[in-house]
Amino acid sequence: MRRFLRWAAVGATTALLLTGCTGGATDNGRESGDDDGRNGTRTGGLAPPSGPVLPSSLTAQEPDWGECQETPDSPAPGGDWRCATLKVPLDWAQPEGKTIGLSLIRSEARGDDRIGSLVFNFGGPGGSGVSAMPSYAAVVSSLRDRYDLVSFDPRGVGGSEGIRCRDDKAVQAAEAVDITPDTPAEERAFLADAAGFGQDCARRTGELMAHVSTTDTARDMDLMRHVLGDDELHYFGISYGTELGGVYAHLFPENVGRMVLDAVVDPTADAVGHAENQTLGFQRALNDYLKSTGEDPERGTARIAALLERLDSDPLPATSGRELTQSMAVIGIVLPLYSKDSWPSLAGALEAAESGEGSELLALADIYNERDASGHYGTTTHAQRVISCLDDRQRPTPDEARKSLPRFERLSPVFGPFLGWDTAGWCHEWPVDGLHDTPEVSAPGAPPILTIGNTGDPATPYEGARRMADELGEDVGVVLTWKGEGHGAYGSGSDCVDSTVDTYLLEGTPPRDGKVCS
Repeated sequence: MRRFLRWAAVGATTALLLTGCTGGATDNGRESGDDDGRNGTRTGGLAPPSGPVLPSSLTAQEPDWGECQETPDSPAPGGDWRCATLKVPLDWAQPEGKTIGLSLIRSEARGDDRIGSLVFNFGGPGGSGVSAMPSYAAVVSSLRDRYDLVSFDPRGVGGSEGIRCRDDKAVQAAEAVDITPDTPAEERAFLADAAGFGQDCARRTGELMAHVSTTDTARDMDLMRHVLGDDELHYFGISYGTELGGVYAHLFPENVGRMVLDAVVDPTADAVGHAENQTLGFQRALNDYLKSTGEDPERGTARIAALLERLDSDPLPATSGRELTQSMAVIGIVLPLYSKDSWPSLAGALEAAESGEGSELLALADIYNERDASGHYGTTTHAQRVISCLDDRQRPTPDEARKSLPRFERLSPVFGPFLGWDTAGWCHEWPVDGLHDTPEVSAPGAPPILTIGNTGDPATPYEGARRMADELGEDVGVVLTWKGEGHGAYGSGSDCVDSTVDTYLLEGTPPRDGKVCS
């Protein structure tokens, strides 16, 4: 998972508009009026959490659903949303040891024919489900009668012991580092900043840094399933959330309910493979954007690459008094490729930059980096880096990155240099060892799991859906293809996709493997 892989709740361009909340918890409390059995029983026939034997202080929890509170980054959502905290072991190898709290959010099913909870993860890694869920509820409005809509901040994210490795001043200072170094001095600065980020994370995060893996979060979800009162986990994962869903299915195939994986991460790709996949995916999306404007993709790509080359030595001024550097311009180009609806903003920003004005591309980069007008930055990329570097064992060296650059540049002269260098810089001299080269997602015995691939997806290229289905196993993975654009398929304008997913989630009937929606 390289730095471009972000959540897809309602499109990356609305990331800063999403609401958020936190809540309280007790071990045995119940929200006033919540006596209709919706939480399910905690004893008797309910499937216990699989894996290590847990103390009753964890298994007997009943979330104390209360009013969601405003956070420094967003207002409370209001309405029928309620928030709570779930206690989970810090270290799943020591389930009776120290615990941490996970922030949850829920809106109860509105009809009488309730199926259960539908748990969402919007990706990142590092995206806040507590913030995203209320805005995404409009996308899944057809499911609200029969499901409690539930999401959470994974460990290390937002209200769940959220990770912040650097303060705003240090984050802004790091933006001056050239992320495609051309000289020995630039390379030293690039690698020093990369190593420094890991050291900053270790100093600020402490022991949590070694316990925020995808496997840890998958185990958290099984305890969550039990505490919510569900025998099976019904789950909707987007982007990185598809990897989380696959890991859950591997660990707990007997507890899988109806599972949808949209914008699927390729589980067969290692760290370098993910970078190559994204280089290819973003170039495809750029080609499609250029075709939509009537420009030849090869010529348009060369034009944009030339702009980036000029910015490397001659940044453009912006009205804020800051500068548009080559590094920030690449990020500004990436953001609107997540959604076809944002292509006009890319056109305007590129036109302005080619005329000598960098404010529009810089503003797009600021949205991606969660920088507000006051200079305050969000922490999604902090958590994303800590989680992915704990997951990824592979640590390419600077020499290996240099040797790989021609291959990356052939894939994309715009995105290749950035993602090629990123293979070495992302986890350079990371203070915690990675866990695996690729995640294990095989899930023999699990029911059908729906994987959705979008042929125009820039961040998680289409091929990942088929590879995930194959890795899940025969008679488990079912592929639905959408011939569309943008990151993710459900809720993106295809009635075919939406009705297929709704039928599966509401009736339990998956489509035939290989169904295509145009």
